[in-house]
Amino acid sequence: MSTVVKDVHSNGNALSQNAPNSKPFKIFIGYDPCEDVAYEVCRYSLLKRSSIPLEIIPIKQSELREKGLYWRERGKLESTEFSFSRFLTPHLANFEGWAMFVDCDFLYLGDIKELRDMVDDKYAVMCVQHDYAPKETTKMDGAVQTVYPRKNWSSMVLYNCGHPKNRVLTPEIVNTESGAFLHRFTWLEDGEIGEVPFVWNFLVGHNKVVEGDPTTFPKSIHYTLGGPWFEAWKDCEFGDLWLKELEEYKKATEKKVD
Repeated sequence: MSTVVKDVHSNGNALSQNAPNSKPFKIFIGYDPCEDVAYEVCRYSLLKRSSIPLEIIPIKQSELREKGLYWRERGKLESTEFSFSRFLTPHLANFEGWAMFVDCDFLYLGDIKELRDMVDDKYAVMCVQHDYAPKETTKMDGAVQTVYPRKNWSSMVLYNCGHPKNRVLTPEIVNTESGAFLHRFTWLEDGEIGEVPFVWNFLVGHNKVVEGDPTTFPKSIHYTLGGPWFEAWKDCEFGDLWLKELEEYKKATEKKVD
């Protein structure tokens, strides 16, 4: 079992409709106290549109430290608390089956079943292979914008947790290896990295929707430079969709309280 808090949810008849795959799909979301509302909206958007049962687990650095799974000091270039802890995903999934990691600054517009159905056991990981070099020098709350090869590949990853190559991602390695080693998937050969359509990690300010071409319509929006939960980014592209989702989340929460 995972060492962090779980949130298991299924929609309607998802369990019966998907009997062969009735085990909830594990999704680990990077959590940072400074972006709690972003995490809640990301989680809500996933659950709202999923036709399969999900097990959503926030990767909270404080809990990992308590369990002795994370001890590295935070570097000046780490814009979030989960910059490195994200790579514990296979370990937290007990190196079994497929699981997904995603940053908290995502808004899901599509059914995650579509993405899960793309998994191919010949790969160790699958992700959107962006060719992305941001021009901005800062992001979010003034955090430094770093530029490196395979940038944003690790922001949403499908992990084949049982793949032999991923067993290298032990707490020891995640706590001691460099950012280059981890974020560039250096423990893998290029052929072990599968590709996912860019619409599943649609970068605001980088990717574009082509009118009349549904293959360019985002399935999940990534507010990588900063989202509407930051005052300076309230009017960003697709910000209205996130704010609408926030209102729905708040209403849904109020109903549960009532």
